[in-house]
Amino acid sequence: MNFFRNIIEKFAGKPVDWDELEESLIRSDIGVPMTLRIIKSLQERDARFRITAADIAEVAREEIARVLPINPPPIRPLPAHPKAVLIVGVNGTGKTTSTAKLAYLLKQRRHSVLLAAADTFRAAAIEQLSVWATRAGVDVIQGKYNADPAALCYEAYQAADKRDMEFLLCDTAGRLHTKTNLMAELGKLKRSLGKLDPNAPHETLLVVDATTGGNALTQARQFHEAVGLTGLIVTKLDGSGKGGVVIAIQDELGIPTRFVGTGEKLGDFAEFDGREFIANMI
Repeated sequence: MNFFRNIIEKFAGKPVDWDELEESLIRSDIGVPMTLRIIKSLQERDARFRITAADIAEVAREEIARVLPINPPPIRPLPAHPKAVLIVGVNGTGKTTSTAKLAYLLKQRRHSVLLAAADTFRAAAIEQLSVWATRAGVDVIQGKYNADPAALCYEAYQAADKRDMEFLLCDTAGRLHTKTNLMAELGKLKRSLGKLDPNAPHETLLVVDATTGGNALTQARQFHEAVGLTGLIVTKLDGSGKGGVVIAIQDELGIPTRFVGTGEKLGDFAEFDGREFIANMI
């Protein structure tokens, strides 16, 4: 990741320009509140002795470690019924492939998983999920294009329950967070699952692209208001030089990053490790 590397290099061997540092931190996508806390801590330290580029790195890590969970809660099965997981997000973030990768990860841990192809609008979305599901070795419940995704998830949950599946992962249609009617549709889907289990969906994960920067914070805010997010799946975190938005979303919305995608292969997917993330920031 190393998304602070340019900042450290910029201020190495010279006095800190506070306005320039503030601008650079904000551009790293960590969010304004976190930026201001880092600046404040650095200025307090600078009042005692002149700070260096190494101090910027140290203080940034300290402040980020205060808000970033080291080990976010894992997704575990329920004792009696399937755990329903909604996968949501805007178009183009890698939502469908992330759904399949999560299914593969769970299956590798000897859990039973069923997928629901609830993206009934995007051309070839059902086929795409089916191809990934075959690679992952899991089954898919699918309907026709333009079918009601809420009804499909309802039927898929019934099927998962009947088959004694531990997890049902619902791949929903990508939607712009600014489209009120599409966001309302997610609420309908959530209510549909709630008819079968009042606690369903048990997890709602937002897929965000690390390279979109601050826009991912806006997406998270809107989706959280609409359906109540329990975590993030962050894609394209491999060598992008980005990732600060993980911090901003946790800090400002309290939504932890649960999983990260780091490549194109089925196994390029893992639980988020806060300790490793912080260690690799700079």
